[in-house]
Amino acid sequence: MVHTPVISAHNLNHHFGRGTQQKQVLFNITLDIYPGEIVLLEGPSGSGKTTLLTLISGLRSCQSGRLNVLDFQLDGSSNNQLIALRRKIGYIFQSHNLIKSLTVLQNVKMALETSHLSGRRKDLQATDILDSVGLKSWIHSYPDDLSGGQKQRVAIARALVRHPKIVLADEPTSSLDSKSGRQVVTLIQQLAREQNCTILMVTHDNRILDIADRILHMEDGRLWF
Repeated sequence: MVHTPVISAHNLNHHFGRGTQQKQVLFNITLDIYPGEIVLLEGPSGSGKTTLLTLISGLRSCQSGRLNVLDFQLDGSSNNQLIALRRKIGYIFQSHNLIKSLTVLQNVKMALETSHLSGRRKDLQATDILDSVGLKSWIHSYPDDLSGGQKQRVAIARALVRHPKIVLADEPTSSLDSKSGRQVVTLIQQLAREQNCTILMVTHDNRILDIADRILHMEDGRLWF
């Protein structure tokens, strides 16, 4: 059975700045990622990894080349189309991006705000995913009460609570010690398998490379297989 890629890039180029200050940061990126894959993107700082991730997420507009994500053609797409795509993707960031004034449960429920679920159903769905990451007893706590590993677990729950088809993770273990980092990526791997979603993870962490189905290397804006 032939699977259709959920992420497909062809001759993708990108630059920052204009005129004499223009600097190209991505060069002819061609890449297909398939349903259910866990793909790690590694390489030195400044190699273009995060730029590629933001293009795939629809957070940055395509300049040159073709990019299709979940059957959305991103090159030439409207702002409304990009917003619709973002709702189908889960995001996990290095810095957690939790809102300090909201409880753990409220932080996770934020990802459900645009859904058509009732308030009670949102509570149940958020509580269930927090239970699956081992934080059910912390749902009424605030981010400042949590350890770094626990905060990243909340971020994982928030990313997966809508059962997205794709999860994009940018250095999710970089601020964690070895034990917490391993627990976090194992959790991402386990939940991704359960939900049958695709993971594209940017990382410098050589300790977690074993979770990948594929490892891609990026250097100087070019992708190496």
